[in-house]
Amino acid sequence: MPESIRRRDFLTATGLAAATGVVSLAYSPQATASAVPGTSADRAWNEAAAILRRVRPPVFPDREFDITRFGAVGDGETDCTGAIRAAIAECGRSGGGRVVVPAGTFATGAVHLISNTNLYLSHGATLAFSRDPAAYLPVVHTRYEGVELWNYSPLVYAHGARNVAITGTGVIDGRADDSHWWNWTNGPPPNEGPDKTLLNEMADAGVPVAERVFGEGHYLRPNMVQFYSCENVLIEGITLRDSPMWNLHPVLSRNVTVRSVVIDSPHGPNNDGIDPESCSDVVIRDCVINTGDDCVALKAGKNADGRRVNVACENVVVLDCEMADGNGGVTIGSETSGGVRNLFVRRCEMSSPRLERAVRIKSNPERGGTIENVYIHQVNVGQAADAVVEMVLNYANVTTGDFHPNLHGILISQLTAANAPRALNMLGNDGHPIRDIRLHACRFDNMSEPNIVRDVEGLVLDQVWVNDIRIDS
Repeated sequence: MPESIRRRDFLTATGLAAATGVVSLAYSPQATASAVPGTSADRAWNEAAAILRRVRPPVFPDREFDITRFGAVGDGETDCTGAIRAAIAECGRSGGGRVVVPAGTFATGAVHLISNTNLYLSHGATLAFSRDPAAYLPVVHTRYEGVELWNYSPLVYAHGARNVAITGTGVIDGRADDSHWWNWTNGPPPNEGPDKTLLNEMADAGVPVAERVFGEGHYLRPNMVQFYSCENVLIEGITLRDSPMWNLHPVLSRNVTVRSVVIDSPHGPNNDGIDPESCSDVVIRDCVINTGDDCVALKAGKNADGRRVNVACENVVVLDCEMADGNGGVTIGSETSGGVRNLFVRRCEMSSPRLERAVRIKSNPERGGTIENVYIHQVNVGQAADAVVEMVLNYANVTTGDFHPNLHGILISQLTAANAPRALNMLGNDGHPIRDIRLHACRFDNMSEPNIVRDVEGLVLDQVWVNDIRIDS
């Protein structure tokens, strides 16, 4: 992605917070009260400020381990997997520090991070990941679309680590394309279809996770960066490019900071940008995201397996981000079985002819879960290709099942959209409606199709304008 796409200079955007450890929501109670009178907005944004105060990035010892000291060569051809692993191991043995990738292109297989380790990508540094699936064996404990299994390792992976980071201004390049990884989903057989069916059947039947072994001979793509069951995580400044599947995927992790990250993976299938899944206390700020799927998507496990684990995704703040291509700008779902609550989004810019929706919540009666306490404020949408705001409980055309989602308590204020087919697409389920949705001081211009609102109770439109017509309810 061209450097010009970064709207904010990296040091300007993060220097004060990094130097002082203090982050301000910069949102006055008076402004909140006047913007959304008679609501719980004051309390909500106080909760967001509390999350920002308690989420703290890890601090590392002042020690450096340059991977070239361990035999890495930045010529783009030499396999540096062993050298990188040796540097990480030595860092761990020494009590932690910074593993430095200097300028150059370093070819590698899977990189596994450990506690007290900061993988630092210098300016001009690229980790160029192998296109050979064997480079991501042996299999590791992971999740695939909300279901636990043993599968190919994510390209960068940490499991059970405490105080772990990826920082710098370099690039993590998954090198996926239509002939590598992406063809596993959109190419001719063999592809992921039979394996996805098998995995879901195993999970629904209660097969133990240890027996759900895929990897070699199977076609379930790995995610690019995954922190699994980790605590105190920082991802800062780097660029992620051309991921096999989801780009940045914290799972069952706590105290996660993602800031000033660029995600440039617009052409791949299921190339979500940032997907916190069953995580708590997550701050995503000052990021630029251009993907082939959802830009930011909160998830909480899928179907029977999600209910077995039963861990919600909660207490997430998204601030000052830019979204371009993608199926959704800020999204919840479709994996919602463990529940999603307490999402706060503010001051985000979204626009692209290939951005399908700006705000999207999606689930169905097989996935279930409670989705509640979502606050979205000051979002500017230039162009979207479908509905600006979509909340649907029939995802994947599933309308029946035993686990109807409980979607309620959503406040969207001061959202503006300049151009899209329609403002709202809201579809609940018969007998299980979407409830208590409020839009305040929102404006939708150049909408060409009527709103769709079905099986929705307690929808409040307050100072909402569509094509210069006020449509308050």
